[in-house]
Amino acid sequence: MAYGAMDRPARVEYEPLAGAEDEGDHDRGPEPLETSTDFDGHAHDHSAVVAFSWIEYAIFAFLGVAMLWAWNMFLAAAPYFAFRLAGHAWAEDNFQSAILTVSTLTNLSVLLVLTNVQQSASYPFRINLALVINSVVFSLLTCSTAVFLDAGPGAYLGFLLFMVACSAFAMALIQNGAFAFAASFSRPEYMQALMAGQGVAGVLPAVAQVVTVLLFPPPTDGQSTPSRRSGAHGGQTSAFLYFLAAVVISVTALIALIPLVRRHHRIVESRMADHMAESMNSIEDAERAARKATSLWTLFIKIRWLALGVALTFTVTMFFPVFTTKIRSVQEDRGLLFKPPVFIPLAFFFWNLGDLGGRMATMFPFSLQNRPVLLFVLAALRIGQLPLYLLCNVGGRGAVVSSDFFYLFVVQLAFGLTNGWLGSSFMMASGEWVDEGEREATGGFMGLFLVVGLTAGSLLSFTLSSI
Repeated sequence: MAYGAMDRPARVEYEPLAGAEDEGDHDRGPEPLETSTDFDGHAHDHSAVVAFSWIEYAIFAFLGVAMLWAWNMFLAAAPYFAFRLAGHAWAEDNFQSAILTVSTLTNLSVLLVLTNVQQSASYPFRINLALVINSVVFSLLTCSTAVFLDAGPGAYLGFLLFMVACSAFAMALIQNGAFAFAASFSRPEYMQALMAGQGVAGVLPAVAQVVTVLLFPPPTDGQSTPSRRSGAHGGQTSAFLYFLAAVVISVTALIALIPLVRRHHRIVESRMADHMAESMNSIEDAERAARKATSLWTLFIKIRWLALGVALTFTVTMFFPVFTTKIRSVQEDRGLLFKPPVFIPLAFFFWNLGDLGGRMATMFPFSLQNRPVLLFVLAALRIGQLPLYLLCNVGGRGAVVSSDFFYLFVVQLAFGLTNGWLGSSFMMASGEWVDEGEREATGGFMGLFLVVGLTAGSLLSFTLSSI
C-alpha cells in the first residue's frame, strides 16, 4: 500500500527548539515516551526521550560542516584546478565530471560495505577516522600549491583524482557514522543540524574562494592562459589558504566530537540501566545489544518513498556543478568580480546559500514529513528547474536571458533552496517511521541512498561535458 494512503501514526511530540532545556537538563534521567506505530502498522516502544540541547545541536551542525567541507572545497576550487590542468584538452573539458564520478563511485562502494555492517559498528570511530584522513588529504593538497608546480597536467590530474578518492573514502565513513550517530539520539533536530551544517559547508568554501581571489588576484599578462610559474604567486596563494582551512576544520571537528561521544555514552548507560546493565561488560556491548539487526530490504520497504526521494533529489542536483563551471557572466568586462576565477565561486555561493536556507527552513512548523509520497512527487517536479540553466550564458556563447541577476537568484538560489528543503525533509522524516533499534541503521541507509543519487547524477553529468 502506498504511504500516502495510510494515516499518520501516533508520534512523539518533541519540544520546540525555542523551549529547549537549559544545561541542567543533561543531568536528568530520561523521560517516558509513548508507544508509536510505523506506517506499516508495527508498534514499537520508545523507552526514553533525550532532552534537546543547543550545545549538542551546534556540535552536530559543525560535524555536518566537516562532513561536506571537503566535497564543496573540490567544487569551489574548480578555477584553480582548471588553471593547473591547462593544456590538457580532455582534462580541461572533463575534470569536473571526473572528480564527481571518482568521488561518488568510491563513496558509494564504501557505503555499501559499511551499511551492511550494523551490529558491530562503532560509529564514533568511523567519524574520527574520516576526520583524520581528511586532515592528511588536505595537508597534501595544501603542500601541492607550493611544491611540484611544474608537474604536467596529466600528472596533476592523477594526483588530484587520488586525493578525491581518499577524501571520498573518508566521506563515506563520516556520512555513515554521523547520520547513524545522530539517529541514535532519537532527536530529529540533530539530523536537521547535520543537514544544516552541510549547507554551511557549501557556503563558506565559496566565500573563501571569492575573497582569496579578490585579495590575491591571478596575474594578467595578456595571455588567455597564464603560465604555471607566474600563477604560483596568485592562484596558488589563494588555493593554499582554503585548502589549509579544510585541515583546520577537520582537526577542530575531531576535538568537538569528544563531549558528544561522552554524552552518548551517558545516554546508553541510562537506557540500559534497568534491564541490561548487569549482563553488559561495556558501553559498546550495551549499545550493540540494543540494536536491531535489520536487512536493507526491510528498511527499504518501510521508508521506500523517503529513500527514493532523497536519491532523486541529489541525482538532479549533481547537474548543477557542471553548469556552474561553464556559465560566464554576461558583463565579464566590468571587472574582476565578473571574471571566471571569481564569478564561478560566486555562483556556487548563491547555490549553497539557497541550499542552506532550504535546510534551515525545515525548522519551521510547516512540514510535509508526514507525506512521503508528496515529497517524492515534489522531488520529481524539481527536474523542471534544470532547463533554466540553458537560458544563461553557457560557455560564454550568449544568454537567452541576459542577466546575471536571473542566473544567480532565479536559477542558482532557487535550485539550491529546493535541494536543501527536500533533502533535509527526507532525512529528518526517516527516523520517525522505524523501530527504536533500527534508527541507527536507518540513518546510515538514508545516507547510502543520498550517495546513490550523487553517483547517478555524477555519471549522468558526463552528458553535459561538451555543452
